Amino acid sequence: MLNEVIFYTLEKAIKRYRQFAQAGIDRQGIDITIDQWLVLNVIRDMPDVGQVDIAERVFKDQASIARIIELLEKKGLLARTISSTDRRRLDMKLTDAGCVLIADVASTIEQNRTQALTGLDETAVEQLKRWLEIIFLNCSIHSSQPTQQLYDEHE
Repeated sequence: MLNEVIFYTLEKAIKRYRQFAQAGIDRQGIDITIDQWLVLNVIRDMPDVGQVDIAERVFKDQASIARIIELLEKKGLLARTISSTDRRRLDMKLTDAGCVLIADVASTIEQNRTQALTGLDETAVEQLKRWLEIIFLNCSIHSSQPTQQLYDEHE
């Protein structure tokens, strides 16, 4: 019965992919979780980002992000310093070790993604992205646009 519900199938696929991706990183002998890797990537791509924005981007609560950041700092992958423009704020920057780790994991992440999408051509992947974006927008709290308008914008 549950297998007939698309959201169950979606959740099952996401959980299996995360297990698969983590196993790929673990086989490489790198001591990092998928969530830690995601946080490092957000900080690398957006150097001025705050913890609230990181939490939104990686779909975690702020307490989890605070723990992840503390752990990344203890591992020597991330450095936090008091902001020169706002002493209440901490700036975050990847250390050299953090940059090396991101580069070391990149090929494994790419292999994981390729394996997970085997059997789907580029057109199917793009269509799937559009459908998932429509579901996301349909479920957004602040969404007041009719579903058809959302569909038209993401077609």
